[in-house]
Amino acid sequence: MSAWLSNNPEQQAIQYAVSNLVPDHRAEINSRKEALIVKTEAAVRDRLTKEINYWDLRAEELKAQELAGKTPRLNSGRARQRADDLQARLEKRLAELQQEHQLLAMPPVVIGGAVVVPESLLRKLKGPLDAASQLARETERIEKLAMKAMMDAERQLGYEPRDVSADNCGYDIESKIPGTGRLRFIEVKGRIARADTVTVTKNEILTGLNKPDEFVLALVEVEGDSTTTRYVRRPFGKEPDFGAASVNYRLSELLSRASDPAEKPGVDQLAPSN
Repeated sequence: MSAWLSNNPEQQAIQYAVSNLVPDHRAEINSRKEALIVKTEAAVRDRLTKEINYWDLRAEELKAQELAGKTPRLNSGRARQRADDLQARLEKRLAELQQEHQLLAMPPVVIGGAVVVPESLLRKLKGPLDAASQLARETERIEKLAMKAMMDAERQLGYEPRDVSADNCGYDIESKIPGTGRLRFIEVKGRIARADTVTVTKNEILTGLNKPDEFVLALVEVEGDSTTTRYVRRPFGKEPDFGAASVNYRLSELLSRASDPAEKPGVDQLAPSN
């Protein structure tokens, strides 16, 4: 274990907070709090002083009426008591606000910690990637190459492709046919060279069956950084079983019905059938 880890890092964090973080934080809070207290004091003093003055004056007026032999509905003693109660309330509230000026910082508390380790150090410590990590990275690389190959192929055919793979809509590319308002829906499957099968999700199969004239299954064989692309139109013959989440197809069977992207179909072939 490194020396700094065994030297009470929690206490080091607290000491650092007390020395470097708490003073600035306290000053920031105190500045805001002080302004609010001063404003509150002024408002309290103004409101209660006006009420006290009112009841002082009212008590004198009632006292004069009583001395003149009148019997007012509110006697002067009650009015004087109200003035005295308000004075006591003012003094109590101002004392509370005075205490709020004395802002004290509580000791910081460590509620969690984290060690940030650079990825390069992890690689150095762990050594070569395990088989699962290598497979995941290779799969991601193949998918990216396949998507790029398809986007490039669609543009070369004069279409206007848009990547919608993150939308989970049953296909990866939405390709606009200029001048027609029609779209091609392309599901891209990147596979390493000489792979045997390709996995298609239930959602992708249903999309292909629901849009048979617009849907294209694009098979992209990746070898190194080179790609070979083939289109399969109307690739699916039936819906998957009710409980199936995906279906594995033999790649050789799909490729036997595939065509080169350069074999651009006419617009009539892409129009929905009546």
